[in-house]
Amino acid sequence: MISIVTEWLSDAKQGVCSRGWWLNQKFCCWEEADEACVAWLTWDQALVGGSSGFIRWLAFVATGTAMAATCAFLVRGYAPLAAGSGLGEIKAILGGFVIRGFMGGWTLVMKSVGLALAVGSGLSVGKEGPAVHMGCCIGNVVARNFSKYRRSAARQREVISAAAAAGVAVAFGAPIGGVLFSLEDLSSHFPRKTLWRSFLCALIATVSLQTMNPFRTGKLVMFQATYDRDWHFFETGFFVLLGVFGGVFGGICIRLHLRVAAWRRRYVRPSDAVTEAAILALGTTAITYANVYTRADMGELLAYLLQECPSTTALQQPSGGWGGMCDPANSGRVILGLLAATVIRAIGTIVAYGCRVPCGIFVPSMAIGASFGRMLGTLAQHLHRTYPKWALFAQCAPDTPCITPATYAFLGAAAAMCGVTKVTVAVVVIMYELTGALNFIVPTMIVVMVARVIGDAIVEGGISEQLILLNGLPFLGEDEDECLLDTVAAAIMRPAEELVVVPATGISLYRLQRLLENSSGFQGFPVVDSESDMRLVGYVHRDAVVKAIASYGAANNETMVSFSSSGPGSISLAHLVNPSPTTVRPRTAAETVVEIFRKLGPRVVLVASEED
Repeated sequence: MISIVTEWLSDAKQGVCSRGWWLNQKFCCWEEADEACVAWLTWDQALVGGSSGFIRWLAFVATGTAMAATCAFLVRGYAPLAAGSGLGEIKAILGGFVIRGFMGGWTLVMKSVGLALAVGSGLSVGKEGPAVHMGCCIGNVVARNFSKYRRSAARQREVISAAAAAGVAVAFGAPIGGVLFSLEDLSSHFPRKTLWRSFLCALIATVSLQTMNPFRTGKLVMFQATYDRDWHFFETGFFVLLGVFGGVFGGICIRLHLRVAAWRRRYVRPSDAVTEAAILALGTTAITYANVYTRADMGELLAYLLQECPSTTALQQPSGGWGGMCDPANSGRVILGLLAATVIRAIGTIVAYGCRVPCGIFVPSMAIGASFGRMLGTLAQHLHRTYPKWALFAQCAPDTPCITPATYAFLGAAAAMCGVTKVTVAVVVIMYELTGALNFIVPTMIVVMVARVIGDAIVEGGISEQLILLNGLPFLGEDEDECLLDTVAAAIMRPAEELVVVPATGISLYRLQRLLENSSGFQGFPVVDSESDMRLVGYVHRDAVVKAIASYGAANNETMVSFSSSGPGSISLAHLVNPSPTTVRPRTAAETVVEIFRKLGPRVVLVASEED
């Protein structure tokens, strides 16, 4: 549904269907695919009945700006947590962190509505990353209706891992790739039972999408493609160059985006979200309209770039394919146009990703890589046509197509996606499931590995990990184990003199209120037998204590609050205490503590002495 609405909104920037305003251009011209479509009216034809490039440009810019502003207004007013991609927050949640409301029903609704508006507006953002967030929202909303999932944080995280796999599967039409993506990039702990449950969720989601057939083409996603030509060994050099581009683009994109994000956090207030989105959309649409390769929606652009040209000129369109890409006479113009599209979309993605609208970076990075790849493939094809006797092209059979630019676009998309996300195995499988091109598995592995190596040399970690660090979310990466060798829990815990505890025997209401006010940085408190012996009794969450005290209204400040059995005239909060929190001993290895956080996902681990 979101894909259909997004496609309609994207086409609405350029025109309207005379047969019905609710039809996008493809369905409006469904019966006239092989001839000029008279039912589709560009805005100059619909408004003034003639041809006016300025009116077409003005309508394109105005509608795109209005969509982006509306999206930002809805997200700011109703669900601020729906902004962004959400992948970094999901990784933190799967690592044990809790973000209240992040995967709620209202966030799901605003994410769905806002995502269609944001992508349709023409901003250089995608919908595949937010699709993972929406999948997790659905999983969380459904799971919390069952007590065994509502009461167990570990089981909730298993559901979220499976839902994330389903989200990727629907976004790319790749069920196996979705499971691998959840395993490789999102989940800190992925037991075997979660693996087959994720596979089942991804399978059901993909079959459901196939049954609905939203594009009426039999394709799961708009940019699926198939290839019937093979590659040659001499093309390996071009493939390596695509991998280098993917790594360099990914590294530079991450570094520059972090600077933009830091600037945005410092100077752009949440109340300025609508203005920011409108300005970005205004600038983006005003510039992208001038280039046929950036004017189209990025999903549509990918669909064109990944398609092979007809083998014979008799099958070609009069213009030589979309944007003239299949006409040999247009090679120079196509190369320059794709180069300009690569630069424009790269800048637009760096600036737009992270603004306060639902936005992803998967498809923008793939579109950028595909544009560069198609450009490189067109250049290589032009060289072969011009100098067919070169020793470099000795493997090419005479009078037959030797180089397929569409496969270069396919490999460029994989390289750029890997360069940004630093995901390798899942990207290879997703690209295979998108195309079914088994013979291109090895080239895909080459470009992905080169992109990963080059990208890691520029910046460590993918864009999600870097945003986690920038936003200060708690997350245990892979480097913590090496930093904590030969270290014990006592060396990394909060010093005892800095602890804020509550006695189980009782504390006055006034003193408890002052304690809550002066310790806002703590999310919970250890409950001890008494403040003199400090023997651990349990753990109580701050939010639960605050809500419980508020429910008693205007109680006497001298009223005693007990965290064990209550005496006469006292308030008992014993039911809020967790009597068996996760604890370790002071001499427990720090690596063990890290594994506890990763696999069990507790919000806090208490260090208790052997006497407790």
